Amino acid sequence: MTIWKKKSKILVTCPKGVVPYLKTEIETLGFPVLYELDTAIQTEGSLADTMILNLHLRTTQRVLYLLETLPADTPGALYARMNALPWEELLHESGKDAYLCVTSIVDNSSITDTRFVNVKAKDAIVDRIRDKCGLRPDSGPEKDKAVIHVYWKNDRAEVYLDTSGERLARRGYRKIPLEAPMQETLAAAVIMATGWKPEEPLVNPMCGSGTIAIETALIALGRAPGLLRNNYGFMYIKGFSDTLWQETRKKAKDKAIKKLPGKIIATDISKSAVIAARQNAQTAGVDHLIEFVVCPCEKTAIPEQSGVIILNPPYGERMGDIKKLETTYQGIGDFFKKTGGGYRGYIFTGNLDLAKKVGLRTKRRIILYNGDIECRLLEYELYAGSRKNSEEK
Repeated sequence: MTIWKKKSKILVTCPKGVVPYLKTEIETLGFPVLYELDTAIQTEGSLADTMILNLHLRTTQRVLYLLETLPADTPGALYARMNALPWEELLHESGKDAYLCVTSIVDNSSITDTRFVNVKAKDAIVDRIRDKCGLRPDSGPEKDKAVIHVYWKNDRAEVYLDTSGERLARRGYRKIPLEAPMQETLAAAVIMATGWKPEEPLVNPMCGSGTIAIETALIALGRAPGLLRNNYGFMYIKGFSDTLWQETRKKAKDKAIKKLPGKIIATDISKSAVIAARQNAQTAGVDHLIEFVVCPCEKTAIPEQSGVIILNPPYGERMGDIKKLETTYQGIGDFFKKTGGGYRGYIFTGNLDLAKKVGLRTKRRIILYNGDIECRLLEYELYAGSRKNSEEK
């Protein structure tokens, strides 16, 4: 049995707070959920199965295929155990594909710098390949070819093939990111958290570089996000079948629909932001499916049916002046009050003090993380006029 057919544990990572949405995705694909962590889900499958996970999952960052769990209490022991693994059967020793990057997460009292572990693990791998093949692959920090990940805690080290390579948030369509953009994986999780359905309108004022609108279109079409990328870590493992990969891609393409069941509207007061968003959507192949408009938030046209409004305004961590942003959040509240029509309004923010300026009671508060920043997705149930007036009708 080659490694491509061998079943093993697979660790699928994600931003903090995203696990519930990633779990749904994994189960929908037919994979078991064996274990849940704060920032990952453990499933299982073959190395070939990682093609499917990398291609279809919207909310994950990396797909890690477990090679071995090794006893190791010192750097020397880690080197010896890793050097004993048959790396020459996995990695190329020469040619354009002969390159590897080693990453690690270390929780060991004897280690103060994870870069030392990266070097030690890398040496174990390339020394083994050189001894067996007479040649050794190049190595470095770039994650565009084979990537090995080591999770070393106390006296146990888990050694993974990082089948994603570059993190999966890098779909490949955001050529013009603008300032402080939301990652694609987080945007997908935010959309899922709203409970939005493809037949509903989704309105995204303050759209910035267009990530939320683009991810909405991809979800509505059922188009696998990985179709936009042409490079993954699994492609640099010996035995990789491009034929199988192209078959997997074709199945994904065939499942996607061509026409949106609902409407997607993205607006921004900045003309340059709308131009960037439209160009990013064009790269993703969905620009013709999104209505882009240059206008302030309060002038955004809302379709006359129930749907979802999502805003991701600045929250003062990396851009924007706090005092000016207070006015921005007050304006969002006024916009919500005038919207009505049974819409559900959402604000994604990392500043709860600013969120108070909205002046509306939240229905739900969902904790999600934007990098290291603890954020909230705030849900507001919107009514024509005040809620009191609506209930009196």
